[in-house]
Amino acid sequence: MRAELKTVEEKLGDPAVWGKPAESQVLMRERKRLEQQLAFDVELERRTGDVEAYFELAREGEAVEPELEREITALGKYADELETRTMLAGETDSLNAIVTVHPGAGGTESQDWAEMLMRMYLRWAEREGFKTEMNDYQDGEEAGIKSATFTIMGESAYGLLSGETGVHRLVRISPFDQAKRRHTSFASVYVSPEIDDSIEIDIKPDEIRTDTYRSGGKGGQHVNTTDSAVRITHLPTNIVVQCQNERSQHKNREKAMKMLRSRLYEYELEKKKETSRKIEDSKLEINFGSQIRSYVLQPYRIAKDHRTKVEVGDVDSVLDGALAPFIRGYLLMRRQGGVPVVAAGDDLDV
Repeated sequence: MRAELKTVEEKLGDPAVWGKPAESQVLMRERKRLEQQLAFDVELERRTGDVEAYFELAREGEAVEPELEREITALGKYADELETRTMLAGETDSLNAIVTVHPGAGGTESQDWAEMLMRMYLRWAEREGFKTEMNDYQDGEEAGIKSATFTIMGESAYGLLSGETGVHRLVRISPFDQAKRRHTSFASVYVSPEIDDSIEIDIKPDEIRTDTYRSGGKGGQHVNTTDSAVRITHLPTNIVVQCQNERSQHKNREKAMKMLRSRLYEYELEKKKETSRKIEDSKLEINFGSQIRSYVLQPYRIAKDHRTKVEVGDVDSVLDGALAPFIRGYLLMRRQGGVPVVAAGDDLDV
């Protein structure tokens, strides 16, 4: 990695590269990735050195058991974080993630659940120090959302969220039911990598249809009064993307094309992986029996992933973005070739 970093820095030292924004951005991103990986190595060496120092003090008769236990526990958690990152070796794992959330059948209930899921991923991104950008957002009639698409920008955002594609199920006492009955709601999540300009995706002009429409929103002085929102349909695959976040139709189209390129790249990857669990999950109908994860708020409280068998009792923390146990469980499963597994000693059942 040090040799790779030296090569990247030499390329960035060439003034000519700064005249090519796309190339320089890729190089800067690669430099940041390598510097971060090397910083992990330095921190791991520092932590193991602290543990060794406490052992040496203990051999000399010093009473350091509490400090030693604390350092070993912290080292274990840090090692788990590093192990998670070592499992992000896929071709697109290092890229930003484009997340789309849709409610299932059920009207207001499912639309509210879809908004809760959107908030969960935005809170997760905030916890991880990632930036987010809303690309498309459609309000529900009474509550919640009809759909939302947003980009999460950060190192390995796609790799970390790749296991979230599928149907998510919520069981709770409905806040919209005067009889206070228990309801089950479904929503689908689709995650794709944001493809940068260094990857060629050939989109022919005669294969796309572009429609414009008036942006929706909650109103107010900033609401758009022109047909600036853009919807692009890729006719051969019937993939549809839309963007209404910008006031300029040109900027919305530019972002929508970037989203389309990402979706097409993911589409081609999926065609090569016909046996992939992720593809099968993304094709499931949004209803009973097809969910990848359940979030139960009544009559007991638990969040459970049906693929990895990871369970978390503090479902409120999960809905507030604490997704680390599920992400780690999925990556461990993926490393084992798709077989659900919880490694011995992993404290994943909270």
